[in-house]
Amino acid sequence: MRPQTKQLADVIPAPALVVPEPTVTFTVAPDAVAALAPAPRPDGPIRLDLGDAGGLGPEGYRLEITEGGVTLRAAEPAGLFWGLQTLRQLAGDDGVLPGGVIEDRPRFAYRAAMVDLARHFFTVDEIKAHVDLLVQFKINHLHLHLTDDQGWRLEIPGWPRLTEVGGGPGTGCDGAGPGFLTLAEYADVVAYAAARFVTVVPEIDMPGHVNAALVAYPELTADGQPVAPRTDAEVGYSSLVAGKEETYAFVEAVLRTVADVTPGPFLHIGGDECLSTSAEDYRAFLARVLPLPAKYGKRAIGWHEIAATPLPEGTVVQYWRPLHEEGNLTAVVEAGRQVIMSPADRTYLDMKYDADTPLGLDWAGLVPLHRAYDWDPAERLPEELLLGVAAPLWSETLRSVADLRYLTFPRLPAVAEVGWTPRAGRDWESFRKRLAGFGPRWDAAGVTWFRAPEIDWPAG
Repeated sequence: MRPQTKQLADVIPAPALVVPEPTVTFTVAPDAVAALAPAPRPDGPIRLDLGDAGGLGPEGYRLEITEGGVTLRAAEPAGLFWGLQTLRQLAGDDGVLPGGVIEDRPRFAYRAAMVDLARHFFTVDEIKAHVDLLVQFKINHLHLHLTDDQGWRLEIPGWPRLTEVGGGPGTGCDGAGPGFLTLAEYADVVAYAAARFVTVVPEIDMPGHVNAALVAYPELTADGQPVAPRTDAEVGYSSLVAGKEETYAFVEAVLRTVADVTPGPFLHIGGDECLSTSAEDYRAFLARVLPLPAKYGKRAIGWHEIAATPLPEGTVVQYWRPLHEEGNLTAVVEAGRQVIMSPADRTYLDMKYDADTPLGLDWAGLVPLHRAYDWDPAERLPEELLLGVAAPLWSETLRSVADLRYLTFPRLPAVAEVGWTPRAGRDWESFRKRLAGFGPRWDAAGVTWFRAPEIDWPAG
């Protein structure tokens, strides 16, 4: 027995309940902790049990650290997996575990990050590596933005030019991000994520953000004439044609294919920034398209603009405007539909940290670390309507994995704590101190990150 050198509460996201035993520690080999899988392990110094976890739900867990060993108990494998993330954070590099009990469960069932593959493509291995970084902070959904004006990134049988043209050389913003996923590669990513209790949510944006599709198939345009490729970052200029049956044959072929290769329950159909689609055409298009995910056994997610139309039962609305703008939230509440909160001035990881940040945008303002942490999803909605939170990262300014990580860390841990930790359990000063320890870990792992000035990072 020796005095603790770290605290049981030194975890991100902050656990729901921590009961420390300040005089108790237990030491394990860090490599042994890293190798643990979320399967029952009844014996040994680290015991993993599936069973009654005190009503902590499917993702909750109970972690007890005594002088004699570690017991991690959960009702479901997902709970064991998230408990292992806590255990790995506590073990750190020295394997010294502070004693006590953690009882933990998420505030929200849906905690997501999004990567935009359309404006800059990332490979299978790069996406997998990103998943491994996300799950450390108990993110359990990954949105893949697969289509937009600048590129089409998923193979669709029967429509080969979508990826031949939309994923070919010169695609992406500034023509700097070509590539696409075959269906087999997409399935590989989905399976890899699922093994880490992350659900992949494909995003196929429509009726706007479709210039790449129109370039590939001019018959989808209003006059059947070719349109020019676009590699700039403008929005709102493209649209599928609500009055053409070819539109719906195309849309259904795409959604059917994506549903077939996506075991998760959601399909994201976009619906945002349709500035060149008339209100009448927008309503007509969504009347035909919003029911299609349910036809193929999925729930539709759409950006909050879709709430201007009747929403089928089960539709989820994702709010993306700055936190205090209306964004159709009144209509969503009246319809009783679930909401994912992604306010751009809090969760958009592509916003600049400060005016000197070399990457990112600033149309929603600057989003320093404190701003990403200091907000509450239930500020404008009844909590029972909140499915959860998501942190999108649009890739207009990204050119590498290093860029992806620089804008993600350290803001992603802040949004993760907003999604996991009870509101009463969140505290900025506590978060600052807990986050400081991750700088050396990211350095050791070769992860590029932003040295946020709000944090007293260790020297190095």
